[in-house]
Amino acid sequence: MSEACNIPGLNVPRSRFPTPERELQESEGSAHVVLAGGCFWCVEAVFLAIDGVTRVESGYAGGSAETANYEAVCTGSTGHAEVIDVHYDPAKVGFGELLRVFFSVAHDPTQLNRQGNDVGTQYRSAVFYETEEQKALTEAYIQQLNESGVYSAPVVTTVEPLEAFYPAEAHHQNFAARNPWQPYIMAVAAPKMEKLATAWPDRLKPEFSQDDPDLA
Repeated sequence: MSEACNIPGLNVPRSRFPTPERELQESEGSAHVVLAGGCFWCVEAVFLAIDGVTRVESGYAGGSAETANYEAVCTGSTGHAEVIDVHYDPAKVGFGELLRVFFSVAHDPTQLNRQGNDVGTQYRSAVFYETEEQKALTEAYIQQLNESGVYSAPVVTTVEPLEAFYPAEAHHQNFAARNPWQPYIMAVAAPKMEKLATAWPDRLKPEFSQDDPDLA
């Protein structure tokens, strides 16, 4: 992992990010979406705090099983992206609202094949879809973002079919919570968590909505 990056969205008020024009109609119970936004440590931390998210697992998508390991993926030659598999209860939080957090807090969707100093296709911005409805809603929201002019550059997030999700090694899971003072986490994850806590208090789990110094 590399050093900190600036995320333009962190300086943009939540109100400037449009609400998706429509929401995915999903049955109550459990649903999931696989997202790629750079280092999975930091993206995982953001989504673990969202009320309605029941589980987040870091892993790899976009390549084959044979090379779905951290050492190989870090070469940038396997086709994988570092991803998180976000499981959620649609009765509490919708697919579209998760996309809004993804594009406004979790990463910079205008950077192509990188996040800050983390460079390579393994750090690309991507939404991996399983249904045509997920694909259509994601593409529509990207169009909304570009038309609204939230960012000065176009969103370059790819919308890719999810062929398979490969869980990352155990020591990568829940990394930020287990290592809050690790330099990369302090430099990259902490500013995202601060933005989340101040701009999205109504979307946080109770344990993340308090004035917790570990979130700042």
